[in-house]
Amino acid sequence: MARSTARKRALNTLYEADEKGQDILSLLAERIAEPGAQTPLPDYAIDIVRGVAEHRRDIDRTLNDHSTGWKVWRMPVVDRNILRIAVWEILFNDEVPDKVAIDEALGLAKTLSDDDSPAFIHGLLSAICTDKDAVIASIGQDSKTEGDRKPDADPSVDESGEAGESSTGESE
Repeated sequence: MARSTARKRALNTLYEADEKGQDILSLLAERIAEPGAQTPLPDYAIDIVRGVAEHRRDIDRTLNDHSTGWKVWRMPVVDRNILRIAVWEILFNDEVPDKVAIDEALGLAKTLSDDDSPAFIHGLLSAICTDKDAVIASIGQDSKTEGDRKPDADPSVDESGEAGESSTGESE
């Protein structure tokens, strides 16, 4: 099965988990155990979903750091999960060239999102690619200083991925 199809299937799984507020890996385990009416998830789709789940905290922080005016939790569900897939491929999967990750994300956005999303996604991913070495260094440094902290435990993000409230009662 083509990687483009695997990305779409991974997006479907991430989207469903996000919409239901369900743990990504729990939903993935369900999909693997009982694919239902769908064909089984391709191996690359499973790799993507596991990779996004494992690195979600770093992925979301990278998106927040490079996005102007839009925090991850405010982005449309489909856009944030397209971005999560692409950022995982850019930062954590050396088998996929950055340009391919961006092109695939744009293809998904053109098909599945609104007219403004491709430009937003392209700009955000381009900024991340430009800053890639610094982002990777930051991720490596953060993992050294956080010790045994859960990889997806972000104090500013609750289990649903939504930002918590600050002490002033405003969303972060």
